[in-house]
Amino acid sequence: MQLYSVHAGLFKLDGGAMFGVVPKKMWSKLVPPDENNLCTWAMRCMVVVGGGRTVLIDCGMGNKQDEKFFSHYEPHGPFSLEHSLHEHGITPDDITDVFLTHLHFDHCGGAVKRNEKGKLIPAFANAKYWTNEPHYNWAMQPNAREKASFLKENIEPLQKHGVLHFLEENEDLYPGFSTIWTYGHTEAMMLPVLNVNGTKVVYMADLLPARAHIPLPYVMGYDIRPLVTIKEKEAFLKEAYDKQYHLFFEHDAEAETCRLVMTDKGIRAGEASTLEALQLKQK
Repeated sequence: MQLYSVHAGLFKLDGGAMFGVVPKKMWSKLVPPDENNLCTWAMRCMVVVGGGRTVLIDCGMGNKQDEKFFSHYEPHGPFSLEHSLHEHGITPDDITDVFLTHLHFDHCGGAVKRNEKGKLIPAFANAKYWTNEPHYNWAMQPNAREKASFLKENIEPLQKHGVLHFLEENEDLYPGFSTIWTYGHTEAMMLPVLNVNGTKVVYMADLLPARAHIPLPYVMGYDIRPLVTIKEKEAFLKEAYDKQYHLFFEHDAEAETCRLVMTDKGIRAGEASTLEALQLKQK
């Protein structure tokens, strides 16, 4: 199994929304905001190659929305998902599976594109797309809190073209690619767990969007069940520290991966690293 970090760009979200009840005086030391209180975040995806499959985990927000939509999030950066794939010798047609941790727009928007006639089609022509039925049903009948994050144009075309498939809880995508299901951020979000030569790499999605979210009270205002998030974080951090998992951060603009260390304040992020460095050490 070979893992590659691929970028779908940077974007901005309100710092207060990203840190919930934590005062700005505290979180701004970790992720400095701009003059509009917006912080810069990554849309960092992963490609997993092995077993005859090339799996893309999440795919950013895409580029099919209108100017007004993008003005809220200011997508930017010197890279795009397709360019980042090409840097690893991978084309969109090489992708056999697109694994969607959840269906918020910044995680699945790139799953669908417009063709030359303006019609919405799957962006990866040869891929199966993966979610789960409880989360799909949740996304298709969104509550008022999440309605702006679940966009039907990101989801319905996948169903219409017959490429959307459901995983069951505790079902592996394939050997070495398992999942952890969580319920604090949204209903039935899936975190991929990759077993690489006996080392586990966990794709954190929005359970831990960035290193700054490791302390237990640092929970996003977007989470539908913040107290559940805290319990899920606490259990996961203990297991990840005890078993020395490598955490892969989707939204941390600076750090790609890290392991955890114990401090006098509890479990915290260790030294930042990369998938490339991790896999070089394993050889």
